[in-house]
Amino acid sequence: MCTVTEELVRRRAEHNDCELFSLEELSLHQQDLQKIQHLEHWCRELRILLLQNNLIPKIENVGRLKKLEYLNLALNNIEVIENLEGCESLQKLDLTLNFVGRLSSVGSLTQNIHLRELFLLGNPCAEFQGYRPYVATTLPQLQFLDGKEISRSERLQAAQGLEQLRADVHRQEQEYLRRREREKEEASEEPGDQERRPHIDGTQCDEEQADYDFWNSPCSNSPESRLAAHRHVEEKRKARDSPIENQPAALKRSQTVSHKSAL
Repeated sequence: MCTVTEELVRRRAEHNDCELFSLEELSLHQQDLQKIQHLEHWCRELRILLLQNNLIPKIENVGRLKKLEYLNLALNNIEVIENLEGCESLQKLDLTLNFVGRLSSVGSLTQNIHLRELFLLGNPCAEFQGYRPYVATTLPQLQFLDGKEISRSERLQAAQGLEQLRADVHRQEQEYLRRREREKEEASEEPGDQERRPHIDGTQCDEEQADYDFWNSPCSNSPESRLAAHRHVEEKRKARDSPIENQPAALKRSQTVSHKSAL
């Protein structure tokens, strides 16, 4: 698991002479991070925090970033909106292409009175009937949802049927959560990586067939499947980068043949 280290943050703070205490903008995108940590202690002056395209499953350890204005967590594994009440200056939150299914969790943003923009496109909750009016009525301070302005008439119309709207959203949310529990159970019942990994020794299947089978096997769109895809890619990268004597027999033979052909 990749983690937030002081070395990583200092490296990304080159434009600030590698100083952390006064850092106002930090980009840690595409670092394979699986947890947000340390930043609220090291970088209290942050105004912009970019964490998109990682593997983060939970919003945490940012509540002391009082000056944070923009938080980008697009393309992660987040399922619930939470722990942002302390971000008093938050104006823009991007959660595009995550796995937020608890639409009611947008209610945790009511205390972020300066929040003006919210992005939830590509999340399960964005497919709920009544999604936009529910968010519009829950967060009266919000001006834009998924890049589209929330009009006054849209809010007024949503408010007229508020009780029914909340009941409909609650029903859809519970249906989604039941499906999600089944996904988790199915994922836990699958064989471990060692059992599932095909033997690349020339007797059961070759590396190309194994790769084809992995990417063409049906699976649900879930945090678990995204993690599995990440592990698969990492294993292939490590196998490619490792010394030839440590590689599977079939892969050694293919590289040896390629080398001889080149000669």
